[in-house]
Amino acid sequence: MVILVEMDHDARIIRLTDRTHPPASIRPWMGDSFGWWEGDTLMVETANFNPGEVLRPGIPTTIFVSKDAKVTERFTRVSPTQILYQFKVDDPGVYTKTWQGEMPLNVTKGPLYEYACHEGNYALPSILRGARRAEAAGK
Repeated sequence: MVILVEMDHDARIIRLTDRTHPPASIRPWMGDSFGWWEGDTLMVETANFNPGEVLRPGIPTTIFVSKDAKVTERFTRVSPTQILYQFKVDDPGVYTKTWQGEMPLNVTKGPLYEYACHEGNYALPSILRGARRAEAAGK
């Protein structure tokens, strides 16, 4: 299974047939993930994080997980328009206890804008206003 992350177009590969992690010397970008089904919930365990990717950018804060962390995720469809995403971080070298969080993943109506730089969008109202004035002036 592949989860394509729009930001930077990272492809996260989750094996569904092999539930063992490679040796700790093998640390793929985004860690090593395998998944399995528990009823209607997709469970995913990730370990062997790459040391170059221990800061996990988030909104509104960045989360630190060490290269030795283990993250367990749950993806459960709770309605036709929503998946409940839950995660648990086990990283005893960094945190004094396991911690967890959750958030809904909702269906979006309409098109999604690609993740890209949109600095020009701040100027767009003035650009359009200038174009309308040029049109009105017959230019």
